[in-house]
Amino acid sequence: AMTLLGKFEYVSEKIATEIRHLQRTEVRELEEPFRAGQKGSSAMPHKRNPVKCEQLTGLARLLRGYVVTALENNALWHERDISHSSTERVILPDATTLLHYMLRQIRGVLEGLHYYPENMQRNLELTRGLIYSQRALLALVEHGLSREEAYEIVQRAAMETWADSNVTFQERLRAEPRVRAALSDEKLAAIFDPTAFLRHVDHIFERVLGSSN
Repeated sequence: AMTLLGKFEYVSEKIATEIRHLQRTEVRELEEPFRAGQKGSSAMPHKRNPVKCEQLTGLARLLRGYVVTALENNALWHERDISHSSTERVILPDATTLLHYMLRQIRGVLEGLHYYPENMQRNLELTRGLIYSQRALLALVEHGLSREEAYEIVQRAAMETWADSNVTFQERLRAEPRVRAALSDEKLAAIFDPTAFLRHVDHIFERVLGSSN
């Protein structure tokens, strides 16, 4: 039972950690709720720290400690002593109460989460198309190139894009004769369509939440 509680805790921590990363100033794609008058930092008034997500991350460590204690209770003397009893009187009520609190907190964070699509778009554009390298590789393989040759073409174009900030990955690929021979301009442009990554979103939500939701 305690290990099951630990699995629930991992989900909350994973979500909280992701939000913390995405709330960094230089990223700022998401932001946990921040009410009027709330203080993000006692020393720096401008800060909007993800305090709830930071709290959830810390509490996850505490809950994992309770799981470790429960596992330690497996090695008992002979026909079973009661050395486990003293720990279970603490960890069982504490762990269940703590998990309940964490789930309420993460629910509040998700319900009040702020989204910044313009920053998401900006961050996608920072690599000048390099995030589509796998799609480029697969498209070339689908149109007759060996995987080794396609990988060599895509990797070289990617490295040249990293080295030269004045060109995009798509421009580098278009300059390669073997790419032009395999892919039309229309098919090459389709590789760089960001909505392709969202094509299974509805199916994922249906699997998680059920078709009625």
